[in-house]
Amino acid sequence: MNKPAAKATKKLTKTEIETLFERLSNAQPHPQTELNYTSPYTLVVAVALSAQATDVGVNKATKGLFEVANTPEKMVALGEKKLIDHIKTIGLYRNKAKNVIALSKMILEEFDGQVPQTRQELERLPGVGRKTANVVLNVAFGQPTIAVDTHIFRVSNRTGLAPGKDVLAVELALEKCVPEEFLQHAHHWLILHGRYICKARKPLCVRCEVADVCNFKEKSVD
Repeated sequence: MNKPAAKATKKLTKTEIETLFERLSNAQPHPQTELNYTSPYTLVVAVALSAQATDVGVNKATKGLFEVANTPEKMVALGEKKLIDHIKTIGLYRNKAKNVIALSKMILEEFDGQVPQTRQELERLPGVGRKTANVVLNVAFGQPTIAVDTHIFRVSNRTGLAPGKDVLAVELALEKCVPEEFLQHAHHWLILHGRYICKARKPLCVRCEVADVCNFKEKSVD
């Protein structure tokens, strides 16, 4: 006999969503990415390297890398082999090195050395998908985009904030439900909340500032 499917988490109300973001905002008024970068270009590289890797691990690798190659010109001159030497502690480093060199060449050849400022153009860069493009648009150019990673996907579904079957569905649901005044920083509040409080295996519900407006049925009590 098949086990019945778990009942979906009840969606938060408009008032509950406003309360959730008000509290996350009060707790951290000026959230920042935890990736180290100095320009839109170094941000693109850092985010591209961060796939299936931790921000801490990427920051360790890019510390030395950005000292010698912090522009597309310098990165191309560095070359794939020397780039690998800098990032070989990161997962999938060979493929990432190819993409970083390729995207650097494309920025030089097709965008006059400047990182493009539209999602469509960013997604043309090798190794840059929708999530990476959204991060760059939000962090580097101040656009109110939401890059749904594993943390945001989990928090959105677990709490009932913006349930969705895949990352795109969650992204579109968040764009509709997040109050306009919170859109710019929603991305970071949700990532940080998922990374440090609403953890995958054991959420720290007793330390959560939004536990009372969260519809997760299996809240931890210790």
